[in-house]
Amino acid sequence: MLLQGKKLLITGVLTPQSLAFGVAEHAIAQGAEVILTGFGRAKSLTERSAKRLKPGTEVLELDVTNPAHFPALTEALRQKWGRVDGVLHAIAFAPEDALGGNFLNTPWESAQTAFRISTFSLKELAVACAPLMTQGGSIVALDFDNRQAWPIYDWMGVCKAAMEATVRYLARDLGPKGIRVNALAAGPLATVAAKGIPGFKALAQYWGKQAPLGWSDKDSHDHVAKTACALLSDWLSSTTGEMIHVDGGYHAVGAPPVETVETPAEGVPANPTPKEG
Repeated sequence: MLLQGKKLLITGVLTPQSLAFGVAEHAIAQGAEVILTGFGRAKSLTERSAKRLKPGTEVLELDVTNPAHFPALTEALRQKWGRVDGVLHAIAFAPEDALGGNFLNTPWESAQTAFRISTFSLKELAVACAPLMTQGGSIVALDFDNRQAWPIYDWMGVCKAAMEATVRYLARDLGPKGIRVNALAAGPLATVAAKGIPGFKALAQYWGKQAPLGWSDKDSHDHVAKTACALLSDWLSSTTGEMIHVDGGYHAVGAPPVETVETPAEGVPANPTPKEG
């Protein structure tokens, strides 16, 4: 199996609708051992989801805003497994006033919170797990391609763009240790996190009109999870610092297809010859 014997740390599982849940589910089916992370009151939801994945799946405490949790995570994984082969970073959050068209009015405190949780946590997680990746391995960060500005996404978009840069710098620094670091840029999917983004539903409905392969929430969850498992496996052993798209091809097309062509008005040639001067 693709991940037989691999020991994977999966963050970001909240409910079975979470993208990270799908990744964990497929990873277990492909032979991996999985440990999840959660924190605070939401940890009980993660623990409930863990039982649905596989009885006995452990959930470790990790609040990425608490610096003490990272060395504690390293030690817990060392005691449990002794090594880690792969990590899924599926952590993102932005306060309400950092989203929804409020870009120019967002205060520093909200932008700082979004950056720390959504971007800087990737570096911290990599640093915590790298000492245990003694046989090399793979770190995969769930992403939404932000090489251009999007409506409504605002400071979360800035944080995702920064995360994409972080992936490249981590790939540079961890590559000599045999550790690959990649971003997986998915199209819009209905998750608990997505529901907090104003106007998300309209964006998701529009997406399928432009994506050459189409885009459906039900099937695309599965496609994203399978691609993440491929990245966590040994099959892409020379791929690092990349942004892998699982978006139906949306990123490759500049505009939706033109379904109708307007007929020129009577007496006006379809391709008028320009006049001199």
